[in-house]
Amino acid sequence: MTVTLTFLALLMAGFVAWLFSHSVNVRPWVAGSSETARRTQVPEWVTAPRMGLMVLLATVTSVFTLIISAYLMRMEMGADWHPLPDSALLWFNSALLVLASVALHGAWRAARQDAVERVRHLLIAGGGLSALFVVGQLLVWRQLAVEGYYLATNPANAFYYLLTSLHGLHLLGGLVAWAKVFRRLQRGGEPARLRSGIELCAVYWDFLLLVWVVVFALLLKT
Repeated sequence: MTVTLTFLALLMAGFVAWLFSHSVNVRPWVAGSSETARRTQVPEWVTAPRMGLMVLLATVTSVFTLIISAYLMRMEMGADWHPLPDSALLWFNSALLVLASVALHGAWRAARQDAVERVRHLLIAGGGLSALFVVGQLLVWRQLAVEGYYLATNPANAFYYLLTSLHGLHLLGGLVAWAKVFRRLQRGGEPARLRSGIELCAVYWDFLLLVWVVVFALLLKT
């Protein structure tokens, strides 16, 4: 349960840091409005896409927390729990996801500077590295299957495939959003107009990276 609480604490800290980063140096009230309007004005950083992403992240956090809790409880229930061997490819995949997150943050910064070509290159890098991460995870699955670690062999295998597949599906969902932003950029959209979409992608990738770090650490430890 300690791991579960740590997982929750890390994710909640991420939420708070993200909110704080968007509220610093932002004028909370519209200049020149009346006193009543100033009291009821919603802060400028509160937008529908950002709030929608927060709701999504909170839901995904709950799902992973429940699965990790079940993982820890099942692990302590019997002698039929046999952890999978560590794979060097998982470390390589983790590095790919880190680089993808860095690239998308770079695209976000470039969008704020209206650097079209740099935005394009960094978006391609972020999406490409993320796709390679998914391919790498599939290769790990294939490697485990060749070595005889099938889904139904023991509970540890089942939880491994469940956690990694769930994380991969959420990353694929993020790639769908990434593709929409990239398509708009290719059709001539200005980085300033695409800034919100790039920002949400960068934050979502940070979240998936954090989830993967927790999951990967859990698998290595147990």
